[in-house]
Amino acid sequence: MAHATARKQICLILSMVLLGCSILATPVHAERIKDLASIQGVRTNQLIGYGLVVGLDGTGDQTSQTPFTVQTIVSMLMQMGINLPPGTNLRLRNVAAVMVTASLPPFAQPGQVIDVTVSSMGNARSLRGGTLLMTPLKGADGQVYGMAQGNLLVGGFGAAASGSQVQVNHLSVGRITGGATVERAVPVALGQDNVIRLELNTTDFSNTKRIVDAINGKFGAGTAAALDARAIQVRTPEGSDRRVAFVAEVESLNINPAPTHAKVIVNSRTGSVVMNQAATVDACAIAHGNLSVVISTEPVISQPGPFSSGQTVQAQRSTIEIRQESGMLTMVEGASLAEVVKALNAIGATPQDLLAILQAMKSAGALRADLEII
Repeated sequence: MAHATARKQICLILSMVLLGCSILATPVHAERIKDLASIQGVRTNQLIGYGLVVGLDGTGDQTSQTPFTVQTIVSMLMQMGINLPPGTNLRLRNVAAVMVTASLPPFAQPGQVIDVTVSSMGNARSLRGGTLLMTPLKGADGQVYGMAQGNLLVGGFGAAASGSQVQVNHLSVGRITGGATVERAVPVALGQDNVIRLELNTTDFSNTKRIVDAINGKFGAGTAAALDARAIQVRTPEGSDRRVAFVAEVESLNINPAPTHAKVIVNSRTGSVVMNQAATVDACAIAHGNLSVVISTEPVISQPGPFSSGQTVQAQRSTIEIRQESGMLTMVEGASLAEVVKALNAIGATPQDLLAILQAMKSAGALRADLEII
């Protein structure tokens, strides 16, 4: 009986050891090459166009203040064979001039549809319920690559009555899903001379080397060669079918990315502070307190004496009060992001306080990270 109990205890200990080993042996997070790099030439192209939205419920442009809307309407009517008498004063409230934008994906062919965003450029109060008229979409070279038309979907609503107004979300921008048809394809030379070039999303020598090693280890030495810290030249097989299959395999290869540069991003307008995992802090002592100055002004009325010829005089009396919150001297040292956050929270620092604290820590050489203020 004692041997059975001892055997159970040994099995329990071994299972706990194996469980601990499995936890410690957790593989490092790997990422696909397609998430770290892109193929040169395979990119989206921006399209833009100018058009009209009609069918609005009295929320369109005020034509007296947006003459370009009237000019566009007159030009459109003339193309349809309708000539307005000279001097006609159009007072339309159901039309709005808009800019139409879209992104043309790579390898898009004529006949495919893409989404478009429609934005008011006049003083229209809302585009809700409107219909975009046929609008040509042009690229940077001035060529027409798509035609947009359709009913707008605006993610909001507004109501007004008796001088009161309620509005939810933005009403002057709408979207049309599949609202543009591709009319012209952008040629993409993939694998010209049996060579493609991979471009890393972020410049990094370590990741460049690891991607080259992964490709050469899969397809043989000499398949990939690093040109610099961002570009990699890869030799591809002949034939479009084999080339596409080869690129698909390259993009699916997994590598363990190198640790990123330690960086702290500070947005001085919103008070946002973001630190990555590599940010650390050397030993330093911080004391932070808030100093506030309050100036209050109140009117003082000076009355003249009875039976005097004086007049009532109004003067201003100001009171200045200075308040200073005591700051506690705190030792801050962190070898990981969690320790840094815990130490800064111990000071009781708000996001706005962190702006000054991080700048002072960087100047003192205690912050082991690049401080970027946006």
